Order: sequence, then structure tokens, then C-alpha cells
Amino acid sequence: MVEHLARLASGVSGLDAILGGGFVEGASYIIEGRPGAGKTILSNQVAFAQIAAGRRVLYITLLAETHDRLFQSLSTLTFFDREKLGDGIKYVSVFQSLRDEGLDGVVTLLRKEIQRQAATLLVFDGLLNARERAETDLDVKTFVAEIQSQAAFVGCTVLFLTSTRTKDSSAEHTMVDGVIELCDDIAGVRSFRRLQVRKSRGSRSLGGYHQYEIGEDGIVAFPRLEAVLARTSVEDAPAALRMTSGVDGLDEAMGGGLPAGSITLVMGPPGSGKTSLGINFLSQASGEEPALHFGFYEPPSRLMLKAASLGLDMKDAVASEAIELVWHPLTENILDKLAHHLLEAVRRRGVKRLFIDGLGGFERAAIHPLRLVTFFAALTNELRALGVTTVATWELRDLSGAGMATPMPDISSVLDNLLLLNHVDTGAEVKRLISVLKVRDSAHSSRNHDLVFTDKGLAVVPDEIGGKLPHVAHPRGG
Repeated sequence: MVEHLARLASGVSGLDAILGGGFVEGASYIIEGRPGAGKTILSNQVAFAQIAAGRRVLYITLLAETHDRLFQSLSTLTFFDREKLGDGIKYVSVFQSLRDEGLDGVVTLLRKEIQRQAATLLVFDGLLNARERAETDLDVKTFVAEIQSQAAFVGCTVLFLTSTRTKDSSAEHTMVDGVIELCDDIAGVRSFRRLQVRKSRGSRSLGGYHQYEIGEDGIVAFPRLEAVLARTSVEDAPAALRMTSGVDGLDEAMGGGLPAGSITLVMGPPGSGKTSLGINFLSQASGEEPALHFGFYEPPSRLMLKAASLGLDMKDAVASEAIELVWHPLTENILDKLAHHLLEAVRRRGVKRLFIDGLGGFERAAIHPLRLVTFFAALTNELRALGVTTVATWELRDLSGAGMATPMPDISSVLDNLLLLNHVDTGAEVKRLISVLKVRDSAHSSRNHDLVFTDKGLAVVPDEIGGKLPHVAHPRGG
């Protein structure tokens, strides 16, 4: 039988998922990164989370000065509670012991303090200083081993902080159970933070880099979506049901409506009606089919004004919570933060209708565009498994050549249905057209259809002959 190790919740949003369930109780970790990367914030965040759970913490520093400056900085963060100082969490400087008695003096002091505080978490801030005092690698190993043994004796988890990157072959790296690296990098003119679990003994941590940010609540980490959702969180249970698009005539053109739990991409140039089609889709929301608008362009106030101009008033639906409007301006966004925010909003209200306006907002947030296909695969798989019917938009600048069918390489492989909107200048007028390019596993119309605005939003104009839309059967998966 597989044994599951007892875990210590970090209190850092997203970090436990990256660590494979949190810190292993009684284990030791190195948290490394350059000054300003967030090591002190992260370790104090973990410490105060432990205090909130009724545990006790010993925080050791090698600072010559008092801890007042540290507390002043921490006081700007919501997790910091000055009333817990001295009782739940004790800060001790061992600078003088290191200077006067060396590493042995530090170990002796720690032995007494760990037992006196009955600590379940020990934070040692200054491993680099201790290393510089050591004469050989053996001294470093001996020092780390002494602290580990004292901590393990009382079941205490240890976090060593250091401002340098440890080599895989270094004495410190080989001695501890885990190594977490915090980085602050530049991409173009933009800075971004990312962390990596470089070592995780006895845990299935998520490999690779994961972005994080530092705000008033401390550190929030965003596990890379394709890593944390390599498999969907719930089992996909597809059903042969259809959901109305809310656009008169479009359901018939698509062979009976949108397949429930499918992903539909609406492509087209600016002004072709993509957002209006999405508003029509959202207008069918109800208590049984709650909807979510996740957009990057219009803020909620302008979106509701746009809906009203189409004859589709959203105010009542928003007031009754049948529709939720979430807006992320096209500024600096974190790709995985967007996805986690989207999925949280979907799960919180059991959303059945989702309109993403548009997918290009995710593309702009990507530091590494090559991961977008696997990112979208994880996102769409999770949405399908959650039973969400999704309509998303993608703005096209060029409707000629290969760009008409593929807004980005391989993206069509993760989509179920493709709709193309376009303008056509007939000489007498500019007409809007809609084409159904793909409906997975379903017959659908193969013709271009006129798309017009009515007093209830968009509508597809039926064929003149018999008022019916011809259908064509496509092979499975086509």
C-alpha cells in the first residue's frame, strides 16, 4: 500500500498544488532567490499560516540589527498579526552567536530555542552567512545535519532561506528534502516572477516554472495550467444534448444548436458581430443555466450598454446573478492567473454558458507563446468535463489564405466548432455573412448565410427556397 506523508499546508495560494500537497511534515527545504524575490515574505506567510492553525514557529535570523525593520515591512501585508509576535512566533537573531562561537554556537542556541518554543516550524534566514563561516563542505553538511536532527526530534519542519542559487552538487542541496527557487526575470520590457521546485524528495511536485505575484495578501502562485490539469479535475461525461445559441436561425445552420459541453470559436474581423453573437448566447442564461462573460475589451458598464442597444437587456440577469460579468483589461496579465480565475468563476456558480471575448487576451498574456496549444487543451478539456458550453471569439485581421481557418497553429485541434463572420461589399451595401466551418460529429449547413441585426440582436437569414438551411454531414472529428 502506498504511504501518504503528513503534509503541512503552506498558506500560500497555489503553492501546495505545485508541491504535490504542501510541505512534508518534519522535512527540510531550501528557499532560494536573489534579494527582493520574496523569500522573506513567503517564509513569514507560511509561518503565520501555521500560527493560525494553532502551531508554533521559531524564526531565526542572522541579522545584526533588530527585527523592527522586518516587522515594519511585514505590517503592509494582510497575513501579518503583530499580536502573535513573541507567543505563537518567536524571532531570534543568532548573529552574535555566529560571530563569537561559530556554527557550533548557533547549533547549541537552536537546540535550546526549538525545545523552549515547542516549534513545529523553524525558519532559518541566512544559510548563505552560515556557509561563509564554514571552512569546508563537511562543516556545512555537519551544520545542516545538526539542525535537521534537532528539528526532527520534535517533528519540526525546517525552511532554510538563502540569497544564492545552490548547485545540485552542493552540500546544502544534497542534505535537504526540497529546494524551491524564486526568480524575478525580464521579458522584453516586462518583468515577471516565477518559481521552480528544483528538488522534491518523496513528492510528485509539478515540474517546470510557475508564475507568482506579490500583493497585499503576500505571495500567490499560479500553477501552470497544463501541468496541474494534465488530467481533468472531474471525469468528462458527455451527453448528446443541444443548447440554443440565442441567434435566430443559427441553431438550424449548426444542425440543432450548440452541442452541450462543446467549445465554439467565432472568428472574424473587427465589427463583424462576434461580441454581439456572444451577447445573444448569454441572453439565454437562467437559474438553471447560469452564464459567465469573461472579457478583455468592454468593461461591464459598456457591455450592458451594448446589450441594451441590441434589444437584449442584461441588467435583470446580472442583478439576479443569472449572468456574471468578469473583465480583465488588456494590460499586463498573467496567463495562468487568468485561467485559474476563469475556472474559479465557473466552479463557484456552476456556470453552463460561458462566453470568452476573446481568446487573443490569453495569447497576449503568454510569456512563452509556444505553450499556448497545450494551455488551451488543458483549459478546454476542463471546461468540457465541467459541463460548460463555451463560445469564444478570435479577431482576424486577414481573411485571405491560411489565416482564415487557423488563427494560430494547431488551435483548431482543441476546438469543437468553428464559425466565421465576414463582411462582403456587394456594391450596393456591405453585408455580414456567417459560415459554419465545423461542428464536431454533426451535420451542418455548408453555405454562407446573411447575418442581420434585428430588434433582438443577431439573426441568420433563412434560405429563400423553402426557408430551410441545407445541411452537410462531416466525418467524425472533422
